[in-house]
Amino acid sequence: MKKRVNIVSLGCFKNLVDTERLLAMLAKEGFDARLVDEPTGRADAVVINTCGFIGDAKEESINTILAAAEAKKRRRVGKIMVFGCLSERYAKELPAELPEVDAWCGKFDWPKIVDVLGGKADPESPDRVITTPPHQAYLKIAEGCDRFCAFCAIPLITGRMHSRTPESIEEEVRRMVDRGVKEFNIVAQDLTSYGRDLPGKNYLLPDLVNRLADIPGVEWLRLHYAYPADFPMEVMDVMAARPNVCNYLDIALQHISDPVLKNMRRHIDGARTRDLIAEMRRRVPDLHLRTTLMVGFPGEGDREFAELMDFAREARFERMGAFAYCEEDDTYAAKSFKDATPDDVKQARLDALMALQEEISAEIQAEKVGRNLRVIVDREEDEFFIGRTEWDSPEVDPEVLITKEKPLIIGNFAEVNITSATAFELMAKAL
Repeated sequence: MKKRVNIVSLGCFKNLVDTERLLAMLAKEGFDARLVDEPTGRADAVVINTCGFIGDAKEESINTILAAAEAKKRRRVGKIMVFGCLSERYAKELPAELPEVDAWCGKFDWPKIVDVLGGKADPESPDRVITTPPHQAYLKIAEGCDRFCAFCAIPLITGRMHSRTPESIEEEVRRMVDRGVKEFNIVAQDLTSYGRDLPGKNYLLPDLVNRLADIPGVEWLRLHYAYPADFPMEVMDVMAARPNVCNYLDIALQHISDPVLKNMRRHIDGARTRDLIAEMRRRVPDLHLRTTLMVGFPGEGDREFAELMDFAREARFERMGAFAYCEEDDTYAAKSFKDATPDDVKQARLDALMALQEEISAEIQAEKVGRNLRVIVDREEDEFFIGRTEWDSPEVDPEVLITKEKPLIIGNFAEVNITSATAFELMAKAL
C-alpha cells in the first residue's frame, strides 16, 4: 500500500503554492499525499506548512503541531514534519521545545521532506497539484522582500527579493492553462519590485503582466500585494488596455499619517499616497482597490487615528482589511519603539475602522444593483450558484449568489444581472 501523507497548509497563498509543489513531488514518488484541514487523521506522516508572520498565525501553527503530537502519541500519526515560515524563523528554538517533531525544514529546503520519507526529491520540478478549484490558481512570481518595514518580520524569514524569470513564469502559466486553469491570482511579498533583482532589470512588472496576458486561455489575471513606494504606474496602463487583466489591485498602505508612516519606515508620505490613489483611479476608472491598514502602531495617537479614519472615508476603498499592531520579535519597531497603546484602545480603533468600512462597502456594492456583470462560477450550493466578479479575489472578497433559473457550469463564465446587494454579497440572476 502507498504510504499516506497528510499535509496541513497554514498562512498565505504563497505558502499554498509551496504545499502544492510538495504534493506533486510526493505523488511522483508514489506516496498517497493529501491536503487536509486537521493534522489528526490517520497517516504514516503528517506535514505542517507553518506561518510565522504575526502572533495569531504563530499561535495557530504551534497549536497545529501540538495537535499532531497528540495524534502521534495516540498512534494515529507516524512521523511529524514541519516546514515553512515559523520553522525558518525559529530554527534554533523549536526543535528543543517540540521534540515530538521528527524533522524540521525551513522556508526553502522543504523538498528534503521527500527524501526523509524515503523518496527522491526533485527541487527543480515545476509540477504542482492544484488544490484550489481547478479553474483558478495562485501564481507566485517572487519570494522575499527588500523593504524592511519597521513592523514586518517577512524579510527576516524570507530574505531579500528573489524574482523568478519571466520565462519560468510563462512556462508555468501555459502548463496550468493546458490543465484548465483560467484565472491566475499573481502573488509575491512585493509585486512592485518584481524583476528589479534580475540581470539587466529588463523584465519589470508591467512587462510581465503584458506577457502573461498574451497567453491564450488566460481569462483573468489579478494582482496581489503591491507596495506603494516606487509603484510602476505603467501597470495601470496595462490593466486599462488588457481586458483579461482584472481592474483590481491589492496594495497594502498601512496608514496615512506622516509621523506614523515615518515610524513604520514605509518610504512614502500621506500626500504621495493620496496622489498615488488618485492617479491609479484616473488611469483605471473602474478600479477596485484592496488595501490593508494598521491601527495602534507606535506614534499613532488620537489625532493620527482620526486622520486615518478621514482617509478611509475619502479614499472609499472597495475592499479593505485592518489589524491592530502587535510587536514582532527582532523587528526594527520592537527594538526602537515602546508599544504604548493599550490593547483595548487598539481594539476600539480597529472596530471603528472596520465599522466605517462596512458602511462604505455597502454603498459601493449597492451601486452595482441593476448592472450586468461577467462572473466566474465557483461552485453550486442548495439554493444558488456561487460566483465572483473580476473585482473579487477568492476567499477574501465578496461573492455573487446567482439564483437557479438557468443551469450554469462550474468553472465557466456567465453574464448575470445584479438584483440586490449587501456589504459583502451580491444577489444576481443569470442572463
